[in-house]
Amino acid sequence: MSDWRHSGFGVYVHWPFCLHKCPYCDFNSHVSRETDQTRWRAALLADIRRSAAEVPDRRVDTVFFGGGTPSLMPPETVAAVIDEIDAVWGLKAGAEVSLEANPTSVEAGRFKGYAEAGVNRISMGIQALDDAGLRRLGRMHSVAEARAAFDVARAQFARVSFDLIYARQGQTLAGWEAELREALAMAVDHLSLYQLTIETGTRFGDLYARGKLRDLPTDDLAADMYLKTQEICDRFGMGAYETSNHARMGAESRHNLVYWRYGDYAGIGPGAHGRVTVGGEKLATEAFSNPSRWLEAVENEGWGRAQAETVTKVEQAAEYLMMSLRLAEGSDLRRYEALGGQRLTDSTVAEMAEGGFVALENGRLRTTVKGRPLLNEILRQLLAG
Repeated sequence: MSDWRHSGFGVYVHWPFCLHKCPYCDFNSHVSRETDQTRWRAALLADIRRSAAEVPDRRVDTVFFGGGTPSLMPPETVAAVIDEIDAVWGLKAGAEVSLEANPTSVEAGRFKGYAEAGVNRISMGIQALDDAGLRRLGRMHSVAEARAAFDVARAQFARVSFDLIYARQGQTLAGWEAELREALAMAVDHLSLYQLTIETGTRFGDLYARGKLRDLPTDDLAADMYLKTQEICDRFGMGAYETSNHARMGAESRHNLVYWRYGDYAGIGPGAHGRVTVGGEKLATEAFSNPSRWLEAVENEGWGRAQAETVTKVEQAAEYLMMSLRLAEGSDLRRYEALGGQRLTDSTVAEMAEGGFVALENGRLRTTVKGRPLLNEILRQLLAG
């Protein structure tokens, strides 16, 4: 059995356009007020067809529209993309189809159109339930607008998730606790809770480098916020199934699980990455990130791929470990070794287990609540042998 079958096959569709670039965002997003929708729709469909020609005979478990701001896409474009994916691969019965949305681009009619197109799960970028926090994050919506948009989404979709960012400028532990409790009172079945990270090449990154990004929490305060997040979410029945993602039992993001369980996924659209198994080899694919360059490549060559590199067996094993250890369920060490990884050093695992950072049960290695914030160091030691 091909290894990817352990975890399924997903399709990621990237819509690169936004109305505004947030200062913390390092995603492939570009501010655009006008887009030739007919041209872009045709290009996305062509990219899908070319990708399907490379990996035919698949059935799609999940589809995810990310960005950028996919809720700027007309519902007819979303419908055409979903229909094309179904035509060339086939959507499995009950396939999860998610779309990211920003509160500033939510309209009841548009959401009704997305539901009719086949979207069955919405992920909203609310980011804060505090107006001062939203302003500092450079967001264009207010808390009231976010709540109204959430109500629109909830009226149309049974599955609604939203994102919040903590460890923000000027944020206190008590302030985050109050905000998190408010979020949990709103939540349907899933929350993504991310600690603010300062990325090079972003507006925040530039300010930080010049010493002008003030009032960031200390590392100790950020760690306390993380631990408080776990404690409160557990109490509300929304435990962390992944480092930053919380859900009620059975409501996990199935598309993201394809990534974390190291399945195959095709990347469609500008800057989209993929991992696909072709002829027994795992390929890491990447599309042109510049929207104009991608569009030109699709129209002239049939798709927008910039490169595809073979992932060696040893690299596959390392990638699997790095992704799956993010999950509460942890890593199957038999699968890790079968992929090409050397057996993890018993003494290293034992030392980490003794320190309370990991647990090893029935051939599965997982990080503990204590170990999860130290995942990068745990991985470094495990892979160093």
